Amino acid sequence: MSTVAFSPPLSDGRVTVADVPSPALAALDAVGLPYRVIRHGPVRSLAEAAAARGVAVPDVVKTIVVRRGPDDHLFVLTPGDRVISWPRLRALLGVNRLSMPDAAAARDATGYERGTITPFGATTAWPVVADERLRGREITLGAGEHGVAVALDADAAITTLGATVADVTDPESTR
Repeated sequence: MSTVAFSPPLSDGRVTVADVPSPALAALDAVGLPYRVIRHGPVRSLAEAAAARGVAVPDVVKTIVVRRGPDDHLFVLTPGDRVISWPRLRALLGVNRLSMPDAAAARDATGYERGTITPFGATTAWPVVADERLRGREITLGAGEHGVAVALDADAAITTLGATVADVTDPESTR
């Protein structure tokens, strides 16, 4: 079962994660984007994350770090039940090659561990591509710490991030 609650604010009104100011929450606060913090225990799968957050699997948004070249990354936001369509993403970006960095390189590029990555409060404001299926819904995103997510309006997040919206995913294979 999930617990939906804000941490006690710091004296200056900022919300914290594990009593440490969260870069993700600070970034959301800085842009005035309304959100709700969801705290839940450890999860081992996207389906478990959805159940813990009390949402459908497509509303658990995966923030994927994609590498275009040396020190050149971007974030791709995908619904939980979909995966990146590499041919469509390469065509959108006008490149022939993309890759996913390993966990250490993703942390270096974002400041977040895998499973907690969000474009909000990342150490570098990389460009964002959002799959078009995110529009018109409330989504949940990682909040920079395992077991903590934020729920927010996808359209407002897309606008705030200046994201490029396109059809860049395929259904998750059930093989």
